[in-house]
This record gives sequence, C-alpha cells and structure tokens, in this order.
Amino acid sequence: MDHNDLRIGDAEREQTMAALREHFAQGRLTHEELDERLDRALASKTVRDLSQVTADLPGSSPAYAPPQQVPQFDRDAWREAMRAHRHQMEAMRHAHAGRPWHDHSRRHRHGHRGPGPFLPFLILFGVLGMVFGFGLFKILLAVFVVATVANLVHRRFHYRG
Repeated sequence: MDHNDLRIGDAEREQTMAALREHFAQGRLTHEELDERLDRALASKTVRDLSQVTADLPGSSPAYAPPQQVPQFDRDAWREAMRAHRHQMEAMRHAHAGRPWHDHSRRHRHGHRGPGPFLPFLILFGVLGMVFGFGLFKILLAVFVVATVANLVHRRFHYRG
C-alpha cells in the first residue's frame, strides 16, 4: 500500500491547519484562500488529500511522515552493554570493599533508634501500678519521665557535632 493512501487523524489535520495559518500570517494566502484550504484540510481523509492542501506553499512538508523502519534488536550490542555494566558494578564493589553499603556511623554516633530500654520499663511500671495501686505508679511514672528528659539533655550536649 502506498503511504499516501494511509488515513490521517486529527493531529495531522491540526498540524496542517497551523501551517496554513502561519502562511496566512506571512501574507502568502488571502483570507478567502485560508478559509477554503482550512475546509479542505478538515475534509481530508488521506495523506494525499492533506498534502494537496499545502502543495503549492514553500516549506510545505507532508503532514504525515511514512513510518520509519523499526530497528532490529542487536543481540551482540546488548550483550556487550550488559558485560560493560557488570564490569562497572564489579569495579564499584571493589572501590567500596571493606566499607558497608549503608553508613551506620551516624546511627552509632546518635545511639540506636527505637524506644530503647525505656519501653520495657514503662510496661513494668504499668504492671506495678496495677498490682500495688496507682499511687506508686504515679511516682514511678514521674521518675521515668525525669530520667528520660535527663537522658535526652545528656545526649543533646554530649553528642553534638
């Protein structure tokens, strides 16, 4: 099948109509010619119909380019690219040899994450409060809060840097 017989869509029509408006703005077409050509562009159904609308205008390119041939898959090039990638990854592994992938120095500098030993103590205080009454629980909770704040202040000033 000849590519000029292929059907066109709205995008190709709109592209041609934009080109016609540009030619009108540059003075190559009168207002009547522009209206007539816009109507013909809207009524076009094939590449041939649409290319006839702008055939006599300078710089007119076909509204529809024939489909390009799909490049064939080059297995050897792909294998070479994968080999180069593996080589690069291996070089990166050797450059990082002896160092962990994740930097844990920050973690050790600021202590471990999570609730730490305070959560088990809080659970213990809750159980003791239920067993011995909530009066003792309030005192233990106050001691726990004071110890936690003191620990946070100590960490704040001790691990600055």
